[in-house]
Amino acid sequence: MSEFSKSLSVTASALRAQAARLRHVSENISNADTPGYRRKVVPFEVNRAENAGVDMVKVGRVNLDRSELNEIYDPAHPLANEAGNFKGSNVDLMIEIADAREAQRSYEANLKMFEQVRQMSSSLMDLLRK
Repeated sequence: MSEFSKSLSVTASALRAQAARLRHVSENISNADTPGYRRKVVPFEVNRAENAGVDMVKVGRVNLDRSELNEIYDPAHPLANEAGNFKGSNVDLMIEIADAREAQRSYEANLKMFEQVRQMSSSLMDLLRK
């Protein structure tokens, strides 16, 4: 496998990983007001691609954040107990927005790298044809 192909493979794996992270962050944001919802956390792992001889980025098993659910006082809510409280979600919108920005920037950086490697490969092929 050529060095260009290896670079494209690694960058493509990072793009897939950041896209998965963005999907889960957006799911967390959309469920921030869902009672009992637990935030999903996406770990990344390094996976050695034996046939390519490079380390690829891979999304690990998605985990649920086990921190305490927010206690919300609303006696009129159908899930409220006799004290008028119910369990909300453990999603913190500030953290999710920061994670979304970080994932977006990482995705854009990897996309830029992918495009640069593709352009270098194309330029090299043009030179070899001459």
